[in-house]
Amino acid sequence: MTTTGGPGERLPAALRTEALEQLLTERGLIDPKVMNEIITTYETGVGPLNGAKVVAKAWTDPEYRRRLLEDGTAAIKELGFSGQQGEHIVVVENTASTHNVVVCTLCSCYPWPVLGLPPSWYKDPAYRARIVREPRTVLAEMGLELPDDVRITVRDSTSEVRWLVLPERPAGTAHLSEEELVPLVTRDAMVGVAKAEAP
Repeated sequence: MTTTGGPGERLPAALRTEALEQLLTERGLIDPKVMNEIITTYETGVGPLNGAKVVAKAWTDPEYRRRLLEDGTAAIKELGFSGQQGEHIVVVENTASTHNVVVCTLCSCYPWPVLGLPPSWYKDPAYRARIVREPRTVLAEMGLELPDDVRITVRDSTSEVRWLVLPERPAGTAHLSEEELVPLVTRDAMVGVAKAEAP
């Protein structure tokens, strides 16, 4: 593969990724078909919809909510969501007085089986560093203004433990069924950088 750019110039991520994939394929270290299957799985078959189903069930089923908060991995597996990057998921609940937000300060550890692939901002070094030091400011910059009396806890995901936020159920949704609640749950709410909103 030919690339352009002078010494010291950094090529776009897509070109670097393509070059790395080509090199690994040529050396027989990866099979492009297997890579494509993995990417397709996490782009289309797995994603935030899985997590939204978990949250909606917890909002409508108190017993499931209890199990989810006691053992996130097992409760999530009850709904059929498990696999790589989801071996140990801890679920924490946001309330009117407590707000949890998730980061991976070392890299981009993320609960793939329930959230799919991590968004680019989650992997950004600025987010990873600043959310720990100034969470209220970073959340406000991302559009989430929290009152001063709300306690913010930053949860650091690692290769051993991945965190999932159970967002607060929006007011005025008591009449909605589990299925109707699913579309209200966003990936950002399950990371803690947004709230679930009523329709």
